Amino acid sequence: MQEFIGKDFLLTNETAKRLYHEHAAGMPIFDYHCHLSEKEIERDEPFEDFFMLWLGGDHYKWRLMRNFGIDERFITGDASHKEKFEAYVCALERAYGNPLYHWSHMELRAYFGIEERICTANADAVWEKANGYIRSHRLSPASLIAGSNVRTVCTTNEIFDDLRIFGRIREKGYPFRVLPTFRADKVMNIDDPAFAAHLGKLCALTGELRSLDELEEAIVLRVGQFRAAGAVAADIALQRVYPPLPRKEAAQAFAAARRGEPVSEAQAAAYKSFVTQTVMRACAAKGLAVQLHIGAMRNNNSRMFARLGADTGYDSIDDGVGISALARLMDVLDGAGELPKTVLFNLNPAWNLPLTTLAGCFQDASARGKIQFGPAWWFLDHLDGIRAQLDALAATGHIATFIGMLTDSRSFLSYPRHHYFRRILCDWLGRKAEAGEIGYDFDAFAAVVRDICYNNAAAYFGADT
Repeated sequence: MQEFIGKDFLLTNETAKRLYHEHAAGMPIFDYHCHLSEKEIERDEPFEDFFMLWLGGDHYKWRLMRNFGIDERFITGDASHKEKFEAYVCALERAYGNPLYHWSHMELRAYFGIEERICTANADAVWEKANGYIRSHRLSPASLIAGSNVRTVCTTNEIFDDLRIFGRIREKGYPFRVLPTFRADKVMNIDDPAFAAHLGKLCALTGELRSLDELEEAIVLRVGQFRAAGAVAADIALQRVYPPLPRKEAAQAFAAARRGEPVSEAQAAAYKSFVTQTVMRACAAKGLAVQLHIGAMRNNNSRMFARLGADTGYDSIDDGVGISALARLMDVLDGAGELPKTVLFNLNPAWNLPLTTLAGCFQDASARGKIQFGPAWWFLDHLDGIRAQLDALAATGHIATFIGMLTDSRSFLSYPRHHYFRRILCDWLGRKAEAGEIGYDFDAFAAVVRDICYNNAAAYFGADT
């Protein structure tokens, strides 16, 4: 019986063990998409306690607790930090098969040297040991990032965010880079009740935006300013993709929203399509890659959305991504020479092969793997989901061009997820090698592993320390 989260965790063959321990384990990390706070990185203050570091703001863990029937008071309510920690341990203890069961134990081992399986019986001891370690080592955002062998962190930033903070972070001389990632979702979602307020924040930077033409100019301007601040990518999150639609309808939608009038569903679709195209064209012109996240059905529980807001654990997988619309969008941009490097993040496993085959229709020599089938994301970044993503990419694309894993997290303890992925990758490749499915060339396997772990992402996004 193999040791739980031991040295050879998830490595089921000798080739996999060599690949991971000799090559993957020591590779640096290029975290090209996360939700870490650049403000916390700049302040770099030691964490208050283990709760703030391990559970604060992590809606993955909140969701697990709700699934176990824990009262909201012990999740986002007024319970003490220790009570919330104990509630999470209670939920985690038997959450077999959930990636959090693995991630949480990997985090305890990697950062605190806690190797025992956490449970209600030892929760107090773990709480005391972790808090003692935080105090004695003055754990802070920068120390955790640097200690995780991270070279580049790409945060996620709204179109109207203050970019001066990234210059101040550079001046601190950290052994890693922190780069902004452009995101225009707040001014794209015209059907959001907060749209007017979000647009007002953009107007404060660019001046009054009275027409769709002026909005387009503002988006292009801000993409350029993000690029000047070091950005290498933009991020677009869509529940579903809209094909190119008449600009006239988008203009009508924008005018109506500016007057405070309701916008029809058709007008909203045209407007979102327009903003998506504008961002992608601007990124192509400025050399930024676009990370396109599709398939998330957000804020399903209106009662809890009213209470807690967005990104609190009430999203799910949509069943209508819009593959044909995405194909049309990419074709129009490609025909105009305005299709940027694009990473397609898919949240519905039914769309793995449709997306990998679509990506193959728009590859060219401008970049290896110009259109990427992104890593297993959000609800799919578990053992089976990662394997399925690798299978689909390898079968219909080219595995050696893959840019590898990301954290997509608000937690500074999330970097063991890269090693979770790397172990699965090495095992996946090792199984094929030892089954005689591929010619046995260990040096070639090792080069592919190193590339997927770090080199491909660094080359694709064009930023390194």
